[in-house]
Amino acid sequence: MKRNYSYYKKVFEGVPGPFAFVDLDLLDENVERIIAQAGSKNIRIATKSIRSTALLKRILRQSPLFCGLMCFSPQEAIYLVKQGMDDIVMGYPIWEPSALSGLAELIRQGKSVTLMVDSIRHIEHIERIAERHGVRFPVCLDMDMSMDFPGLHFGVWRSPVRTTAEAKAVVERIASSRGAALDGVMGYEAQIAGVGDQYPGMAAKNMLVRKLKQRSAKQIAVKREELVAMAEEVLGTPLRFVNGGGTGSLRTTTQEQAVTEVTVGSGFFSPGLFDNYRDFRYQPAAGFAVEIVRRPGPYLYTCLGGGYVASGAAGKDKLPQPYLPAGAALMPLEGAGEVQTPVFYRGEERLELGDPIFFRHAKAGELCERFNSLYAVSAGKIVEQISTYRGDGQCFL
Repeated sequence: MKRNYSYYKKVFEGVPGPFAFVDLDLLDENVERIIAQAGSKNIRIATKSIRSTALLKRILRQSPLFCGLMCFSPQEAIYLVKQGMDDIVMGYPIWEPSALSGLAELIRQGKSVTLMVDSIRHIEHIERIAERHGVRFPVCLDMDMSMDFPGLHFGVWRSPVRTTAEAKAVVERIASSRGAALDGVMGYEAQIAGVGDQYPGMAAKNMLVRKLKQRSAKQIAVKREELVAMAEEVLGTPLRFVNGGGTGSLRTTTQEQAVTEVTVGSGFFSPGLFDNYRDFRYQPAAGFAVEIVRRPGPYLYTCLGGGYVASGAAGKDKLPQPYLPAGAALMPLEGAGEVQTPVFYRGEERLELGDPIFFRHAKAGELCERFNSLYAVSAGKIVEQISTYRGDGQCFL
């Protein structure tokens, strides 16, 4: 399902910029592809990549494989429970006592909220909160899945638990706790899920990354299988879930027998960074538009605003990129700016002052931090305006 400049220009005729949008037809196509790629595994939605209650509910309705949410802020988890959602796993440990107290209250109400831990100190801390509120926190042990090669740490710096022996000490402490119960385990293979391996003009680097990914995937599968076997032996019962992966590692993570669910977030919108993966291609389902307000030279169109730069290590790949009209490009010495973004375009479309240029954000969820709502498009027309967290007056991570 291809989109061109005239399609969106007609859809958004008369809509003042800047604005953000989601193409529901392309979103639904991405959902179908993700479901197919997940196979028999459950799918947990990474809420940070969506940041819209209405869209989260829309995705959850589309298949029984969608088993719940992964949140990264306790305030967000509390908010989503109030919006009728449940089965939430916190993606990162929480230390703030008042935040833990808020989650304890949800558990008292019978809601399913699982805390992330990676140390005995985490357990000791949440035990004090659990005793105060008369609850027992379900917890998930996060094991680091990075790989160390000579001269290279391939992955990200997350959990300090890197071996099964280190994990066993934490699992045994949880097993003896009255304030915590081991609900599941997870490991995020960021070096596979979050690293592209098909960047234009970088053949040698792409080949190296692919080889490192292949080697890493084999080691991760063994590591995760050993972790699950150890945890279930200590507990004497099966874990409720074994979580792994991300959009960029679905192909390898879903092949692991020990994994019961995969986490997916960015694949639903398919932002610009995900054009640089060899194993899959999803549809660009979300973007934003800024209007042309100046013509400083031949083939140059300066737009008002547009500097929505993504997080992470600074680089050109974190800049939003002109999407339509096809062939439009940022100026390398200026990029995308706070108040202006000049674009070079020498194509067939005739662009005038006031016309939109459509961009794709480099990462998925940060787009919604910039806009109060998304114009929802289907079958060539705007069908509704969908509120983002920001539009609901909420601000999380």
